Amino acid sequence: MLARSTVLNSTVLKKSASLAAGSLAAGIAYATLIERNAFVVRETTMPVLTPGSSPLRVLHLSDFHMMPGQRRKQAWVRDLAGWQPDLVINTGDNLAHPRSVPSVVQALSDLLAVPGLFVFGSNDYFAPKPKNPTNYLFKPSHRITGEALPWQDLRAAFTERGWLDMTHTKREIEVKGQLIAAAGVDDPHLSRDRYDTIAGPANAAANLTLGLVHAPYTRVLDRFAGDGYQLVLAGHTHGGQLCLPFRGAVVTNCDLDPSRAKGPSRWGAHMQLHVSAGLGTSPYAPYRFCCRPEATLLTLVAAPTGGGSLGSRADVSHPAVSAR
Repeated sequence: MLARSTVLNSTVLKKSASLAAGSLAAGIAYATLIERNAFVVRETTMPVLTPGSSPLRVLHLSDFHMMPGQRRKQAWVRDLAGWQPDLVINTGDNLAHPRSVPSVVQALSDLLAVPGLFVFGSNDYFAPKPKNPTNYLFKPSHRITGEALPWQDLRAAFTERGWLDMTHTKREIEVKGQLIAAAGVDDPHLSRDRYDTIAGPANAAANLTLGLVHAPYTRVLDRFAGDGYQLVLAGHTHGGQLCLPFRGAVVTNCDLDPSRAKGPSRWGAHMQLHVSAGLGTSPYAPYRFCCRPEATLLTLVAAPTGGGSLGSRADVSHPAVSAR
């Protein structure tokens, strides 16, 4: 009897191990081959404009991590012009290879004719390198940078077509009859942010006061909130990239709480934050799970009048997903 029981237990263990290995292999295949290419447009309404303002349609793009051969992603980005945004915001990490600039510019071709603002991220300046994935959990401040990337060429291509570089700059632009007072900083993930260069209250007469940053580090968000900005747009987190079902992100690769890894949230009493989950991944970590690559179409509308704090969770619509 003992021998038979031992054989049965051994058989059960082997079957369990085989099932676990098969499930792991299927999960890796799904995350690598399917979900990382399952691009979606998420539509979100945010009541952040000055009362009485007309709505604005803002396309928030981030974290392409573009490789020259990623034709499917490039074609999908090219089709985004069909959503007819009033303004395009690009929060960086466009590149993943020294020869990626033409691929990014061609993918954005029609969108570059739309008013646009941008800041760069670490993977516009430096190529990605293989990393120990446990560093995201235990050494989030650890930095590894690869070879220098041609960010100057990308900046020239953007600005020659009319997009405005918001790196350590404050500008006021008019879009669809609405005055936007915008400011941006360089990437905090590389400690390149110099907020003092743009410090000071935002123009209270503007229909929208808008901050741009690639990595949403809390030190920068606190400064934007202290200066009275209504909305800050960021990327960098990839929405957590590998998320848990029913829970969401585990890490953000910065000091932002994982509950804010993607989508809209309130920061302080009067400012809202939107973090894009982005469209790409590092070529050395080509997978996503429970976190589809995305672009976001933000419909900005007038904030309600009559008091109360702006930007509570109840004030932000639940994102609707449109799969393309």
